[in-house]
Amino acid sequence: MDQPIKILVVEDDNDINHLLCNIIRKSGYFPQAAYSGTEAMIYLERQDWDMVLLDLMLPGMTGEEILTNIINQSPVPVIIISAKMEQQTKIDALRTGADDYITKPFDIEEVSARIDSHLRRYLRKFESPKIKELRHKDIVVDNEAKTVRVNGIELTLTAREYAILVLLLTSPVKVFTKANLFESVWNEDFHGDDNTINVHMSNLRSKLTKANPTEEYIETIWGMGYRIKT
Repeated sequence: MDQPIKILVVEDDNDINHLLCNIIRKSGYFPQAAYSGTEAMIYLERQDWDMVLLDLMLPGMTGEEILTNIINQSPVPVIIISAKMEQQTKIDALRTGADDYITKPFDIEEVSARIDSHLRRYLRKFESPKIKELRHKDIVVDNEAKTVRVNGIELTLTAREYAILVLLLTSPVKVFTKANLFESVWNEDFHGDDNTINVHMSNLRSKLTKANPTEEYIETIWGMGYRIKT
């Protein structure tokens, strides 16, 4: 990219915020610190970001509220970094649209690697689409505008959901295993933990169904994986 990669760091703890900003700088990116939910929303409304690192327990607005706002407005990757370790909290964040969830205390190298991994996939997907438009039934994907319309309704998809849908549409006959999907969309090795795939697939299907309840777009091939339903 010609422009610098900008990452918004939303964390009210001064030391942790500085640490995350330093991790980002060492990777060659440009961090912007925000110390409250209200301050974060000002930055989010003011300009576009390539990634958001988001704490959940914040003054002003909760991280959950900010996450919902981001997902409704942009496909930017969001990594939750929180001291909340409850499984249900993690699942709720992923279902809402977060791309990853890291618990505190965190390992610096792991955070750096996850940032690189998510950015690599996000930037690759948005820089050079090979096919301008994808169509299937009443789904229309505009790869240049990065929009998805179903039954004439424009959907708000996360970066992961968009990538999964595009991958399925570009090979409509192929059955994608969970390993296929994970390694293609997340650009990481699949180690058998399929909860992440399940959550994102469920979210994507829910949004497609909401736009057109009479149609089924993605079918599960039991014991194998997923494919576009013809």
